[in-house]
Amino acid sequence: MRYDVNTSILFTELAPERRPAAAAEAGFAGVESWWPFDGVPGDSEVERFVASIADAGVELVSLNVPHGDLAAGERGLAGFAARTAEFRDGVDVAAGIAERLGCSRFNVLPGNRTGASRDVLLDNLAFAADRLPGTVLLEPLSGAPDYPLLRAADALALADEVGAGNIALLTDVYHLGNNGDDLDALLTPPLLARTGHVQVADAPGRHEPGTGRLGVTAWLDRLAATGYDGWVGLEYVPSGSTVDSFGWLSRH
Repeated sequence: MRYDVNTSILFTELAPERRPAAAAEAGFAGVESWWPFDGVPGDSEVERFVASIADAGVELVSLNVPHGDLAAGERGLAGFAARTAEFRDGVDVAAGIAERLGCSRFNVLPGNRTGASRDVLLDNLAFAADRLPGTVLLEPLSGAPDYPLLRAADALALADEVGAGNIALLTDVYHLGNNGDDLDALLTPPLLARTGHVQVADAPGRHEPGTGRLGVTAWLDRLAATGYDGWVGLEYVPSGSTVDSFGWLSRH
């Protein structure tokens, strides 16, 4: 398995454009990111983001498409008719970034239930699946009671409803564990076959594996034993400095 660094939540002591290089210096070959822009970016913003990754010599493993203001409680735009233009413009930007950097995984948050339209959501997910050059990921989240995807089964049911062949589950151990999903069931062949990416953090606190109750390092051992050879995204809040928080990897 290969580990990548989510630069939206790690190395936040550095300016965003310096984080991919810091990940490379720490020994990582890949990074991932939430949507790194406020809304739909201009060309100069895209250039800075692309250059920061290309110059660092790392792979962009996964990229979120526009998801709104997370701090304000928004959890995606895909279900809202009034945000469709913003969402689709952002998908086009993400597709352009992917063509330049080779990214093939794209996390699409559906948005909260309140005010959303199921028909709009299905249309926008189908648009994203057609436009993006790779796998569209659907991620269950915790701590967001108005969000429609809480367990793996919710994400897979939505993927089936859209009907596109390139939509997969984003297995985030932190969120699924907090929501009471069966983490060992995620390691069974039927669910692994529909897993497009894995992310880890421990709970409570969303810190590095080994700091909480989820048994993440033992779960990763079981994941490796299945033959999984994909990326595992480190998407946690470091309990100390970012570099110090990687100690669990050498011990593991």
